[in-house]
Amino acid sequence: MSYSRVCFATLAVGLCAAALTYATPNTAAACGGTFCDSGPQAMPVDQTGENILFVIDGAHVEAHIQIQYDPDTNAEQFAWVVPLQALPTFSVGSDPLFTNVLNATVPSFLLNTTFEFCGGGGSASGFGTGGGFDSDSGGYGGTTGGQSEPGPDIVYMETVGAFDVVVLQDDNVASLMQWLGDNGYQQDPAAEPIFQQYLDESFLFAAFKLTHGAGVDQIHPVVLEFDTGEACIPLRLTKIAATEDMEVRSFFLGNARTVPKNYRHVLINPVKIDWLNLTSVAENYKDVITQAVDAFKADGHAFVTEYAGPSSVVSEFGIHDPAWDGAPLLGIAVTDVVDTLQSQGLLQCFAGEFCQYNHPLAAGLLAEFLPVPDGLNDYDFYACLSCYEGLIDLNAWDATLFATAYQKRIIEPGAHAIELLQTWPYLTRMYTTISPGEMTEDPLFHQNPDLGDVTASLTAQRSVLCSGDAVVTLPDGREVFVPGNATWPTFDDEMPYAEDIETTLMQGAPMTLVDNTEVIDQKIEAWNKLNGWPQDPDAGTTGGTDSGTDSASVTAGDGEMGCGCRSTDERGSGLALTLLLLSAGLWTRRRRA
Repeated sequence: MSYSRVCFATLAVGLCAAALTYATPNTAAACGGTFCDSGPQAMPVDQTGENILFVIDGAHVEAHIQIQYDPDTNAEQFAWVVPLQALPTFSVGSDPLFTNVLNATVPSFLLNTTFEFCGGGGSASGFGTGGGFDSDSGGYGGTTGGQSEPGPDIVYMETVGAFDVVVLQDDNVASLMQWLGDNGYQQDPAAEPIFQQYLDESFLFAAFKLTHGAGVDQIHPVVLEFDTGEACIPLRLTKIAATEDMEVRSFFLGNARTVPKNYRHVLINPVKIDWLNLTSVAENYKDVITQAVDAFKADGHAFVTEYAGPSSVVSEFGIHDPAWDGAPLLGIAVTDVVDTLQSQGLLQCFAGEFCQYNHPLAAGLLAEFLPVPDGLNDYDFYACLSCYEGLIDLNAWDATLFATAYQKRIIEPGAHAIELLQTWPYLTRMYTTISPGEMTEDPLFHQNPDLGDVTASLTAQRSVLCSGDAVVTLPDGREVFVPGNATWPTFDDEMPYAEDIETTLMQGAPMTLVDNTEVIDQKIEAWNKLNGWPQDPDAGTTGGTDSGTDSASVTAGDGEMGCGCRSTDERGSGLALTLLLLSAGLWTRRRRA
């Protein structure tokens, strides 16, 4: 069977006001041990960037695109273009699905601390943390069907949720760009050769605008479904609106782990994480990934796997509620709308205080069909519609259209998202950064059932010695000595950011292109020896023989000690609470991830 590439891009090839901005989901932190007063806190890495979710079912592929936008964008200025190699079906996607998937799989780095028992009165044993980081649609030009007038053929035209969607087919880049310009899509001269490349490969183009009356708060993910295809992200077109080291995050639901097909796969060097100042990881994680995927043999065309494992880690909470129902809204009196929605748990408004919306589209949906009169707050207006009945805009209100929008934009996407999570047992999350100059090839993906899981939570163990020095055991089992109150060593410029660079196949183990394990081990060993670790068993003191740093090989930053939990057990030197249950969060040395 021949396969078409299911390609699309989350970009605004259009009005400059449709710039890309990002929302960071809420995050959760949890204690890493038992009997912990304030144990390790997991602060997640930054999750801004492009978010794309594929559902792979043999030859059938769903592409869920979370559209990023500037909240200050005027709705009439929002425009979006997507390249397609086949005509899909379009539907509304679920924002809460993306939020929950992001939160469940966000990479987090944790540090647990134990203290060597040094004799004397009470016990100094315990564990703590050094920190952590858990449109006016207007009229469209062109032609429909097989008509012969100049301009692209319009092969599809429909309203999908809050969007008017038109799919264009053409073999002439000039007429395609003319149509886009005539219909409000601002042109970039650099786009012409890229559009031509896609036209040469028989791509179609889907153009999106917000429907008349819909605001940017009604922007929602869109779902494209193809009967034959493979997952692909068309970065060649994305380069028009891309910035340097643009973040691209892709998710895959299926029966097995998903890996890059024509891009490389990279395992980062864990030594490049500042395990003593994990608050900095939230800031430098992107740089670590960028350096790793730009390394030799990766060459800017590579992904890192941030999570691979059961999809059951994703919470279903907030995605869909069986109480949500559009039928009671059909023909309802306008003054009863909010009361009905409140009874279904979609929102709750308290006069003089606030409105709580339990779905990200709820506020925008009400604003579109039941706009708040000038001079009023939403919480006062929606809490008592009958009080302001004379101010209600009856030109905007249509009970049937409102009920339909509620059903199509909130209820059905949520129910479908739950169905996907319950149907597909495996979830993969991959991440990369890529610059416009590197966007020369569209990444493709496939499943490999022979590869193992990848945990999103990585934990290191710091053992503070009686000398004041410390030894940090990394998730892969390597030990790094840290003298006195010094900070995490950065080693020298030859310490690689990537541990492994590999090619991943549809089955079997990856093919290694670059293996930096020996180099990393040698540099750690040299650093430890320089500082007297492992210690001489005949030495009379505990700790390194040299607590200084070699300025030629190490630089320093700020470190943290964090909180601690104490035990009254005094059973000997090096005592550590074994209740931390760290094994579930550790990397296995040389594990293929």
